[in-house]
Amino acid sequence: MRASLRCLSLSMVFLVGLLVSSAASAHDSLRERLDAFVRAEQKRQKVPGVAVAVVSRGRVVLAKGYGLSNLEHQVPVTTDTLFQSGSLGKQFTAMAVMLQVEAGRIALSDSITKYFPDAPATWAPITIRHLLTHTAGIGELDGLIDVRKDYTDEELAQFIYGLPLDFPAGLRWSYSNSGYVLLGLLVNRVAGTSYVNVLGEHVFTPARMKTARGISEEDIVPNRAAGYRMLDGVVKNQQWVSPSLNTTGDGALYFSLKDLVAWDAAVDDRALLTKASWRDILSPAKLNSGAPYPYGFGWVLEERNGRPVHQHTGAWQGFKSAFFRFVEDDVSVIVLLNLADANPEPFANGLAAIVNPALAVPPLEPIPDLEPELTARCATLLEQMREGTLNPAEFAYVPWWFFSEAVPFYQALLQRLGPSGPLALVKREVRGDDRVSTYLVQVGPMSLRYRVALIPDGRVSVFSLSPN
Repeated sequence: MRASLRCLSLSMVFLVGLLVSSAASAHDSLRERLDAFVRAEQKRQKVPGVAVAVVSRGRVVLAKGYGLSNLEHQVPVTTDTLFQSGSLGKQFTAMAVMLQVEAGRIALSDSITKYFPDAPATWAPITIRHLLTHTAGIGELDGLIDVRKDYTDEELAQFIYGLPLDFPAGLRWSYSNSGYVLLGLLVNRVAGTSYVNVLGEHVFTPARMKTARGISEEDIVPNRAAGYRMLDGVVKNQQWVSPSLNTTGDGALYFSLKDLVAWDAAVDDRALLTKASWRDILSPAKLNSGAPYPYGFGWVLEERNGRPVHQHTGAWQGFKSAFFRFVEDDVSVIVLLNLADANPEPFANGLAAIVNPALAVPPLEPIPDLEPELTARCATLLEQMREGTLNPAEFAYVPWWFFSEAVPFYQALLQRLGPSGPLALVKREVRGDDRVSTYLVQVGPMSLRYRVALIPDGRVSVFSLSPN
């Protein structure tokens, strides 16, 4: 009897050993495939330095640096290297705002004129929630502000006051750095200290984000990466901006890969705030019409292959960032790059697909076109773009630079490439109140992705062309 039990026990130990060995081997194989993909994508995009993390079901599958954080001093990227956040910092500004809500200092339904009393009277309908969800209608300061000039908080506010409203509050969604600059200023006012200090005490420290901090040119910052850009095929240092513009709430933070892995765990646990606050943060915006828009408070809330994905990207001063959370699959991917011309999304999407092929970006393939008259109009718009005969009266809510910068660029591109082939519809969707059509079109030797959005009255709110 004892001999039989002993044999059974030894067999169980052997079986468990085999299972552990098999799991370890599979984990090593996955890590090797992820590692090989990152190296290949880094080479393809010619990125000096890359830091990536992949977390699956709470387990860090990969957290590693590649290449150089500083080309001049040949410093390698590690998991401690600090990268600039860009707009990935917006979800942290939203955290600082929600901490003030929970402290009873502000309410999401408050008009922002309560805290900015010298703002234009037309701002009265704009609430804090509108700022958080990019539905306020406040004009964009990017491209208008002098990035080499230092501004006080009051000067920044006055500059934004002077921007025209693009639409009434809540009517539409339009990405706005101006709104998040105002949110940072709002926290500074109601908390009595910088929003970065609020984050340091109430988010970074309790979340164990040990090196996350605000950007500073004068401080000695260990493990700070350098940001780069390409100029005529040559890598150059990032362009200088004034110190004050690296203190604003639209995305002016440093963090490392370790910091963001810790942040991922905090988001997983819905830590630091109440569950009700997290529901607000991760719920789609609701427009005046009642239509939802897939953006929360500093988070893009979309779906891929029927599965929810919460994500945001960032770009600033020679850095790119991406944080993707595939919620139902419990997979998170973090990507930090130090090249302005790089794109973090192919890294994030490729890594996710290796972990779970169901998370791959579906290929763009032609679908039945049930509205050929709409496609005919889009084809006409494309040719009018080529010929320079677009009618501005057919457009609404396009950014201020669309006709002065985008139209000449697209016109030159189309004329250089040659004749356009037929439009192949690959996607038609509703985003907010807009109907968006995406096509593939062959223009000379190049396949382009062509996207057009129409508002309810039929005017064009989006016209974009990009390589397929």
